[in-house]
Amino acid sequence: MPEEIATRVAYGEALLELGRGNQNVVVLDADLSGSTKTNLFAKEFPERFFNMGVAEQNMMAAAAGLAHAGKLPFASTFAIFAAGRAWEVVRQSIAYSATNVKIFASHGGVTVGPDGGSHQAIEDLALMRTLPNMIVIVPADAVEMKKVVQAMAQIQGPCYVRAGRIKFPVIFDDSYQFRVGKGVRLRKGKDITLAACGIMVHQALAAAEWLASERIFAEVLNLSTIKPLDEDLLRDSVAKTGCLVTCEEHLVNGGLGGACAEALGELHPAPLERIGVRDTFGVSGDATELLEYFGLMPADIVAAAHRVIDRKP
Repeated sequence: MPEEIATRVAYGEALLELGRGNQNVVVLDADLSGSTKTNLFAKEFPERFFNMGVAEQNMMAAAAGLAHAGKLPFASTFAIFAAGRAWEVVRQSIAYSATNVKIFASHGGVTVGPDGGSHQAIEDLALMRTLPNMIVIVPADAVEMKKVVQAMAQIQGPCYVRAGRIKFPVIFDDSYQFRVGKGVRLRKGKDITLAACGIMVHQALAAAEWLASERIFAEVLNLSTIKPLDEDLLRDSVAKTGCLVTCEEHLVNGGLGGACAEALGELHPAPLERIGVRDTFGVSGDATELLEYFGLMPADIVAAAHRVIDRKP
């Protein structure tokens, strides 16, 4: 069985390592450092850690100021607050001026679980994807998260990275090289393309195994960079397979499914099914139960695959 690690834990570990090698790294948190795992950085570098309290808007504004002063700020809180409560400040003080602030938003999606609909960010990717200058990334596992942290330190400009609360399987090994705006073909296929991000990459791989047992061969893409999307990889895959299922722990509108639909509408129209949350808010429950409740399991991907294959010309 593959090792299971939460991407928020990988973020905290990678941030600590980054801080050891770069004295300009500063970390801000909105009184959630135990959950976002920035407490690892705070313990070793208290002089470079700022607990801003339950004041997410102020935190983003302060991060922008630190960036303008030559620091490399990483601002962390829950996704519902980073993308929701602080959105206007992110727009005005960070995205508008292309300020070099790295927003790492933990507890994204329905797998936040018992915290319920008020804390389950299922619209955050859509909100951030609409902002000019903003890079949007949802790592597929803990290894990719660590690579993303390293990459963000080298890239000038704002970015939004979503992390999850729960542990889920590691897909990559340490040899994996992450590149912003570049997807990864994890499995070759000829009958259908499955494009996913975050925890849903694991679900898509499991669905591909299921489909293979039915002699349906799925190509699986990890499109962790939602913006800028790897349109070349997506187009080339769908041109070969003839149809697509997108898989995300987010509303079907505005996130990965929306991005792929927009791209294919211009580049290569093809039958599409979108796996995700459909025009409703989250509910309280166990994380696995909620994945089942919202239709985010491998069985749901397999059913969508059959539907979309039936629509191929």
